[in-house]
Amino acid sequence: MTKAASEMRDRSSGDVASDGELKLQRYFPYRLARLAEQVSLAVAEVYGDRFALSRQEWRILAALGEQPRLPTKEIGRLTTLDKMNVSRGMQSLEARGIVSRARDPDDGRERIVTLTAAGRALYRRIVPYALARESDLLGVLTAQEIATLDTVIDKLLAAAERSVP
Repeated sequence: MTKAASEMRDRSSGDVASDGELKLQRYFPYRLARLAEQVSLAVAEVYGDRFALSRQEWRILAALGEQPRLPTKEIGRLTTLDKMNVSRGMQSLEARGIVSRARDPDDGRERIVTLTAAGRALYRRIVPYALARESDLLGVLTAQEIATLDTVIDKLLAAAERSVP
């Protein structure tokens, strides 16, 4: 355990027993997972209630809104969705006329996904709501805390990516 991690545990007095017992409510991975789930639920009100999109569909739409032409396998990587969730989300979005898929001319096994005109319009309608929700969530932090949070998230992502084979 690093000195900083040890100090964090020491500051949260009583959260770790002397025999190394774990206290779930103070365990960092658990707390982070809870935070991610709560933020996800808060944002889901934007795309779910107003626009009838699932979490998977929103992630795919957001990825394509940023990069309008993507191979299917890249969508999975960008959205952190597994292959099955990408497939289900794509089928639904395609059936609703939000995305279209075509074979990649360079790799006949791969599909290239693009937003349709309706998909681009939907994305443009959702973005202001999504940004407003983000602003609401971050509104409890100072500008310095937001900057620190960004740095911490980047460091933790890098560390987690290094530890996963």
